Amino acid sequence: MNKLLACTGNYYDQLVRGLSGLGPVVLLLFRVWVALAFWRAGVVKIEDPSGTAYLFNNEYHVPLLSGDTAAFLGTWIELITPWFLLLGLGGRLTAAFLFVYNLVAVISYPDLWPHGFWTGLIGSDFNDHKIWAMMLLAVIAWGPGALSIDRWLARLWPHAGRTGSCERVV
Repeated sequence: MNKLLACTGNYYDQLVRGLSGLGPVVLLLFRVWVALAFWRAGVVKIEDPSGTAYLFNNEYHVPLLSGDTAAFLGTWIELITPWFLLLGLGGRLTAAFLFVYNLVAVISYPDLWPHGFWTGLIGSDFNDHKIWAMMLLAVIAWGPGALSIDRWLARLWPHAGRTGSCERVV
């Protein structure tokens, strides 16, 4: 019996070591998935500027911004930031920015949650946005992973920005 448990434990340890190698690939896939979703939304907006202006002035209710300003910012945010996320450049910061942007998008468009925001949060409303949020949270929590420009830059300059002090060097 002890031999069976030891053997099973060894197989389990090998499986865990093998699966841990999937982390960088999974984080890359999360970044690609979310980047494509936001970039495609930006392409739709830039291809139909009058439709975009109509939506932001009449359908979407972005807090603190005029419809035209929100349309302009929304279009360019969705065309630029996905590239940073995709490449893993400023990965955690970019993911955090897009997480907040995603949240603002959901809040600004009440048609996404016809059963009420809190009911929709637990229910089946705005599922795409919830999936993107979870993927972005993974990148925020664990960073963009080994398959990113951030990791490449960290290897190139291992001590850059890590002096342990925020004092200004004179």
